[in-house]
Amino acid sequence: MKKLENKVSLITGASAGMGRAMAILFATEGSRVVATDINSSGLEELKKEAADKGLELITQVADISKEEDIEKMIDTSVSTYGSLDILVNNAGIIDDFKTVGEASNELWDRIIAVNLTGPFKASRAAVRIMEKQDTGGVIINNSSIGGMFGVRGGAAYVASKHGLNGLTRNMAATYGVYGNIRVNAIAPGGVETNIQDTIKEPSELGNKALDDKGEMPMGSSGDLARVALFLASDDSAFVNGAILTADGGWTAG
Repeated sequence: MKKLENKVSLITGASAGMGRAMAILFATEGSRVVATDINSSGLEELKKEAADKGLELITQVADISKEEDIEKMIDTSVSTYGSLDILVNNAGIIDDFKTVGEASNELWDRIIAVNLTGPFKASRAAVRIMEKQDTGGVIINNSSIGGMFGVRGGAAYVASKHGLNGLTRNMAATYGVYGNIRVNAIAPGGVETNIQDTIKEPSELGNKALDDKGEMPMGSSGDLARVALFLASDDSAFVNGAILTADGGWTAG
């Protein structure tokens, strides 16, 4: 039997990189996938890839920073498939490693809106569905080692990922312990995804602080998708509230 047979998964930020790899892998493992992203052309490419492989997957353009888009993607999952079993809060953006002295109000607000407030609102909408289901549900937050240390990103990014880790633990301690909704996070290190292309004007000081930590091993989107599959499936039935580091050992020393 496939690991996610008949499960309904909603994956944000699914047009490329880790989200796209998760969408394809989850569908391959039997899940009915709702893939969302702000990038409509990327979603079209994902839809074609899924169709070519004979996988069940639908797409929806959504901006995770807009509450009305969040409500629509949750509604799409339930109205199309009748349930929502797995939510992957994968969508995220970075901040050019800008330090506190360099970060503008606009940059701060945008990073927090996408990386923290979006997952909060998506999770809030999801738990209202999942807590009514006999089978409960699973929420996976795609965090970062930037949520565990001080210089694996700029000030806004690091703060957003620390907040996401705290949100993960709070939901796990409430809905996971007293309900039937497991909540975990993945903390990737270096991953070869298109997010690197969004770095336009990296901070000299922020980059120096990161470079001084030594060369970072680079994983693939597929590596992280398999971690997400583990957390989404019954293989991790006793895992709740974990921040699972997936960085090739970079932070182990």
